[in-house]
Amino acid sequence: MADAFRDSAAQDTIVDPTGVEGHNVFAGAFVDRIGELRKNPDWLAGAIAGADSRFVPVWEDKCLVSGDPSHVEFLDRQRLPPTVADPDLVFLGLFRDRPAFAFAVDTAAYPMLRKLGEFQDLRVLGTLLPPDEANLAAHARALILWHAAQRYCGRCGTQAVPEAGGNARRCRNANCKQIAFPRVDPAIIVLVSDGRRCLLGRQGGWPEGRYSTIAGFVEPGESLEDAVRREVYEETNIRVGRIAYHSSQPWPFPSSLMLGFVAEASSTDIVLNDRELEDARWFTREELVGPGLPKLPFRVSIARRLVDHWIKLGSGD
Repeated sequence: MADAFRDSAAQDTIVDPTGVEGHNVFAGAFVDRIGELRKNPDWLAGAIAGADSRFVPVWEDKCLVSGDPSHVEFLDRQRLPPTVADPDLVFLGLFRDRPAFAFAVDTAAYPMLRKLGEFQDLRVLGTLLPPDEANLAAHARALILWHAAQRYCGRCGTQAVPEAGGNARRCRNANCKQIAFPRVDPAIIVLVSDGRRCLLGRQGGWPEGRYSTIAGFVEPGESLEDAVRREVYEETNIRVGRIAYHSSQPWPFPSSLMLGFVAEASSTDIVLNDRELEDARWFTREELVGPGLPKLPFRVSIARRLVDHWIKLGSGD
């Protein structure tokens, strides 16, 4: 197990120590965001009008899919609802070498688009869509939800309008003009092990028997390593020593970036200090791969990849 760790003081990281090819669901550099063109209104206007551009509809927090197997239903310019104005389009980047935009579906447009497919939750779709489409859909969903929550300036309360192809919003107050950018909330998620067992917890509202890795948001002034140690202790009373980076996952529910780690336990007595968890336990690999409880995290999540990574380490593969 020691080979899975490096001393965090050495400032080293381990990128995908599982040896498994690929990446976490919703992750991957599939979109060329070409940030330098976001501020070019002429280029954006041409891209919006272009025959090869793609448009991704988002209704509430769901994306439009069709087919079996499922795929994102892309629209061309001719199929855009008449209620969608050009300033409402959010530029995502180049996807499969074609400009891609997202837009929010209003009540008037929903019946028309519903004929083309079904609006579904990305938590369900994540592992069903092609990886590049899952990445694009998560990107689109996150930006559309951010715009819905950022209509007014946080400094003076004046209406804010989209800018830079929808990748920012600017206050309309001439004396303010504050620019707001899409928010990302960093959160750590960690698989803690004492070598033979791993530490998993469950929240009260989860399905019966579901256990997952320890997670929590990074607080101001806190390093990622400090956040790992604090969250694990607050939730379970377990102290951890060595910590190693595993991988990350954009988690657009609504705007988190999950930063995955593995950590070595230096204590074993569990106490639910802050009562955020209903229960926490140590599990052996045999218990995790056997029938019955516990139920593991959904495969769409980095939590499941961390658990699978730990199980794989013990198998000798």
